[in-house]
Amino acid sequence: MAKPANVKIKLVSTADTGFFYVTRKNPRNLTEKMVQRKYDPIARKHVEFKEAKIK
Repeated sequence: MAKPANVKIKLVSTADTGFFYVTRKNPRNLTEKMVQRKYDPIARKHVEFKEAKIK
């Protein structure tokens, strides 16, 4: 049986609020760590979210 292409990752806020999103990424296409600008409702502004492993 084949290994699934997509893996779950956690996008953690760089504003040190502890807020995170859970999303999927295909490691075959995106080998580097994912960085996205998304809305942080605790900081109430858009900040960068960086990839972290789900424990």
